[in-house]
Amino acid sequence: MLFVVLYLICINMISFALFGLDKSRAVKRQWRIPEKTLLFAALIGGAFGAETGMLCFRHKTKHARFRIGIPAIIILHLLIGISISLSDISF
Repeated sequence: MLFVVLYLICINMISFALFGLDKSRAVKRQWRIPEKTLLFAALIGGAFGAETGMLCFRHKTKHARFRIGIPAIIILHLLIGISISLSDISF
């Protein structure tokens, strides 16, 4: 269980940082982080960090793919967490 918690903390910090880095590069008109990378980081557990990064950096908030997709991933993660906690699976 400790591993899962540490993993989620790390991936959310990485996801948050990716949104900040992409915003910084967008402002400077530099090479950007692909949207697929941002969404993948959210999908593999960093959705809360992605949502926080979107709000803190005001980045990707007008894109429907992110405005709808990130909350949908959060709901998916919550449902998975609830189903695991209600089952006999232990980590």
